[in-house]
Amino acid sequence: MILLRKAKEEDIAIITDLAERIWPQTYSSYISEEQLHYMLNMMYNKGELLSQLQKGHTFLIASEEGKDIGFAGFSIIDAENHAYKLHKLYVLPETHGKGVGKILINEVVNLAARAGGKTLQLNVNRNNNAKDFYLKIGFRIKETVDIEIGNGFLMNDYVMEIAI
Repeated sequence: MILLRKAKEEDIAIITDLAERIWPQTYSSYISEEQLHYMLNMMYNKGELLSQLQKGHTFLIASEEGKDIGFAGFSIIDAENHAYKLHKLYVLPETHGKGVGKILINEVVNLAARAGGKTLQLNVNRNNNAKDFYLKIGFRIKETVDIEIGNGFLMNDYVMEIAI
């Protein structure tokens, strides 16, 4: 059985650890090792995650049989239009196919909808097979973007969206 819990400050190390275990397997085939480490350090350091929590981001951690296996993070990005953004959704590769990602995203959609959300957006690397998962569950590609993230690196993403 997959259980979800809302992350607290003391769970930041768990999120960082999961990201460090998941990202190399997810991204190493299409971004350089240098960019991968740069992004991990930028996005998953304790200070950055704590700042996100303090700014109202919600993090969910999925576990199975007491073992943490994935996480999601989301926040409101446009209060006037009731738009939310899924910033993070990662599941250990060895648990793919168990529905963990679907459980996490369904909970994000439910929580955003209960808070009055009308849409949920996300960015996904254009080379990431996850885009097919998102299309399958009803997201559409809204736009294609190249985002400068510093150190000479770009994120080559699709912005995807679903009505909730």
